[in-house]
Amino acid sequence: MSRRKYLFSKIIFINLLLMVLCTNPNLLAQSHSPREREKLLQTRKQLENEIRYATELLEKTRKNKQASLNKLEILAKQVRSRQALINTINTQLDDVEVQISVENVQIEHMSKQLQELKNEYARMIYYAYRNMNGHNKMMFIFSARDFNQAYQRMKYYQQYSSYRRSQAAKIESTQRAIATHHKELEAEKASKLTLVQSQREEKQKLDQEKKEKADAVKDFSSREKELLATLKTKQQAAQKLEAEIEKLIATDIKASEERLRKKNAKTRTTATGSKTPAHEEKMELTQGELALSSSFSANRGRLPWPCDQGIVSGSFGEHFHPVLEHYKVQNNGIDIMTGLESVVKAVFKGRVSRIVSFPLLNNVVIIRHGDYLTVYSNLGEVRVREGQEVLARQVIGKVHTNTGEQKSELHFEIWRGKVTQNPEEWLARK
Repeated sequence: MSRRKYLFSKIIFINLLLMVLCTNPNLLAQSHSPREREKLLQTRKQLENEIRYATELLEKTRKNKQASLNKLEILAKQVRSRQALINTINTQLDDVEVQISVENVQIEHMSKQLQELKNEYARMIYYAYRNMNGHNKMMFIFSARDFNQAYQRMKYYQQYSSYRRSQAAKIESTQRAIATHHKELEAEKASKLTLVQSQREEKQKLDQEKKEKADAVKDFSSREKELLATLKTKQQAAQKLEAEIEKLIATDIKASEERLRKKNAKTRTTATGSKTPAHEEKMELTQGELALSSSFSANRGRLPWPCDQGIVSGSFGEHFHPVLEHYKVQNNGIDIMTGLESVVKAVFKGRVSRIVSFPLLNNVVIIRHGDYLTVYSNLGEVRVREGQEVLARQVIGKVHTNTGEQKSELHFEIWRGKVTQNPEEWLARK
């Protein structure tokens, strides 16, 4: 094919693709790279695992005849995960639609290209039959003016034959490419059917879960006073824990100041010579603590989860109560609902700074990692002691189990200095 025809065919392909994109302008934005499609698949698997685990926990909760807040929390999480799963399936479906459109455009373009090759090849065969039989070929060569012209005529026949063979090879390769695209198109169509079926099934499950959640909320609405009293007690426990952490931070700052004072044999002062107020102080870290802080910070988004299995039943920050929708609650960390008496592991190496106990929160283990703290609350069993050095993924205890509700829930926090962090931004994707 000449350079001119090649460029013309490219223009045809681009125009066809633009026609498809103009028909549906969202297709271009919805298209994903192979890496993005793999990420979508991983997200979908993660959500499916969360839903599967939540269903297992829910089945255990359903054995109790009386509705529990634990059941409602699991249902709320399951509804959120199911909706996220449907959104992911919809994104996958949109991407498959784009791939099908692109495959159709490519097949159409290559089919036209194949037809052009066949037409040109047919003209070449016809010309060869009319003008290039063996007798005419020899006469054409021997009628040359001199040896050089005869040689040029021989080269012409050789090049013409070579060009015919290359055209035949192009036709075969184009036919194979079209067949490959047809297979890919069929695979995309099959994938689309599977996704549509999954989408339909997930929507049905979501409707059922929403109804069950609405029934549970209705049951709890009649017990608003009871819920408010429980919520108040939990908030008081959370405030006590926060005060304990702030007290620990203040103690550690004071200890670091004393350590620095002894090292330098003088009290650290401000530029004016007066002692810096304690509430403005930061910990003076040793070289080892600085290295530990740096290492902890470098693992943002990659820290292991404190429980091997579990679902996030309470998110970080301020949000509305699952039943008392007009009432906001503040969470300094996340709540992880897990299996009965699941073991709890340190998310990073460090030193156990404090072990305390509070009503509702049971045993609390606080581990320091340089300038960072990780807090593990609601432990029924503790397997470490204050001052002990621990390693990442080392078992530090077991989650407390509420036998009445068959509920095991770990409360987990991360602090940097005096500032709370969102643990989900630090923990690795499951």
